[in-house]
Amino acid sequence: MDSWVRFTAQSQGRERIFRAAQYASALLAYSLQKSGASPEMVSRVKQLEAHMSLGRKLFRLGNSIEALEVAKRTIHLSDLVLRFCLTISHLNRAMYFACDNLLWAGKVGLAPRLDQDKWSQRSFRYYLFALIMNLSRDAYDLSLLAEREARSRGKAEAAGGGGAATATAGRARARLALLCRVLRSNPPLLLDALRNCCDLLVPLDRLGLLKTNPGVVAFCGLASSVLSILTISQPWLKLKP
Repeated sequence: MDSWVRFTAQSQGRERIFRAAQYASALLAYSLQKSGASPEMVSRVKQLEAHMSLGRKLFRLGNSIEALEVAKRTIHLSDLVLRFCLTISHLNRAMYFACDNLLWAGKVGLAPRLDQDKWSQRSFRYYLFALIMNLSRDAYDLSLLAEREARSRGKAEAAGGGGAATATAGRARARLALLCRVLRSNPPLLLDALRNCCDLLVPLDRLGLLKTNPGVVAFCGLASSVLSILTISQPWLKLKP
């Protein structure tokens, strides 16, 4: 099992590169189609996207084991909220990767009778729930840091005058400024929240919960991939635990 964990850790960066190339191809195909390019050119770019997607699935073989191993560690965290969010997130990631492995087997012909549409929908549901847990963790971390920052500055309560509406607006502006200040001073949290927000649009669109267009989905996928590559290449930018 440890050898699988080491293998997936080594291939994670390459998988992110393939993911960025996949969504870049999807964005290019959408742009070409909108600009009236020839169907042959659009078809070639879409074929490149399909090859990149299949390559990504190959790199992710065994990632479900890694996700389960991480869940075994996070279940021992002392903070109850972090323990719940991270453990549930990694368990859902494990199920998502397992579905993804089945889809890979179906696409390469090892499981020709596999209902790929059904398993694709299942994988995106697990992916969506994992992202919701990740964003919940980001919101929790942000709230803790904001409270700490407010206490250190002696601004736990905003003082205002001139009426209730003015005081409420003043507190809202102060709170927003505080959150922005916390995010600027904590790049790992900022990057993690941005990446999860970008990723969230992908399963929402695939599940039909929030229909946009292929261009928006491709752009968000490319943006989250670039952010992931950045955190892998610069470990200090990775949110811990």
